[in-house]
Amino acid sequence: MTEASQMPNLIRIAHAVFTVKSLEASREFYVDLLGMNVLHEEPGTLYLRGVEDREWTLKLEEKGTSTVRHLAYRVNGEADLDALVALAEREGLPYRWEEELDRPRLLRMQDPFDIPVAFYHVSQKYPWLLQDFHLHRGPGLQRVDHVNVMVPDVEKTMRWYMDTLGFRLSEYTVDEQERYWAAWIQRRGGVHDLALTNGPGPRLHHWAYWMPDAMSILRTCDILAGARQPERIERGPGRHGVSNAFFLYIRDPDGHRIELYTSDYITVDPDFEPIRWLRDDPRRQTLWGARTPRSWFEEASEMEAFDGGTVQPVAGELTGIPVHVI
Repeated sequence: MTEASQMPNLIRIAHAVFTVKSLEASREFYVDLLGMNVLHEEPGTLYLRGVEDREWTLKLEEKGTSTVRHLAYRVNGEADLDALVALAEREGLPYRWEEELDRPRLLRMQDPFDIPVAFYHVSQKYPWLLQDFHLHRGPGLQRVDHVNVMVPDVEKTMRWYMDTLGFRLSEYTVDEQERYWAAWIQRRGGVHDLALTNGPGPRLHHWAYWMPDAMSILRTCDILAGARQPERIERGPGRHGVSNAFFLYIRDPDGHRIELYTSDYITVDPDFEPIRWLRDDPRRQTLWGARTPRSWFEEASEMEAFDGGTVQPVAGELTGIPVHVI
């Protein structure tokens, strides 16, 4: 376990970098339909944000493949980046210094489970658009909320993030043998910054944005239907048992899964106790009892390897999916 004095202070999940095959198709989906705001645009690259985000939270790079380059967390200070370097050297994790637009010092590493992660402190801030209602377009994506990653060993991954990076457990799913199938862990006092779900991985299950209310999520469905693209809707709208959130899952032109999410709860009290769910409880998946598409449990985006290419997903000991599926 990392010593408390050496433990990096992570603030929150901050951004993701996706590669896409057609930036034009991605722009139509994210900007024209979902109404995300273009903060920067360069040849072959878009930097997007929600109306509350004061910095870009999703970077799209046009490439020949559709992958996740990395998932990034903001840290409290420069000393936390040094602590992360020390951690990487202790554990033999590959790392390097990189630079992104608006982020001059970005630490990129591969965690022990082959998830490509990055960390930064300094970032250029821009005025938010939250109250510039005349500029809002589409359903109104508000801010980045969380990320969900499929991994072959949920408990081992969860323990490392909790013991080494100070994440706290909000909710978890086990089977009758008390084996972990999913976990929701957080740094900022919400339900989760990072969710871990069982499956061949590591692969990105979804990237999530907070929505102002349930009606904005319903409006997303109307927008996609009006654009003659209802096939983009994979699951929902509905309410999760886990997190209590009202949700919708949609797929972008490259298959990357996006969750639109609202109405969860806070976990900041020191006496908060993690909530336990059984894997096959239908209320866990959807409080209303609706069945989940099989694709939601089986399909996910590949992740970039540290030296290029993609990480080959590995299956874990726990196989199968919950029984309550379509």
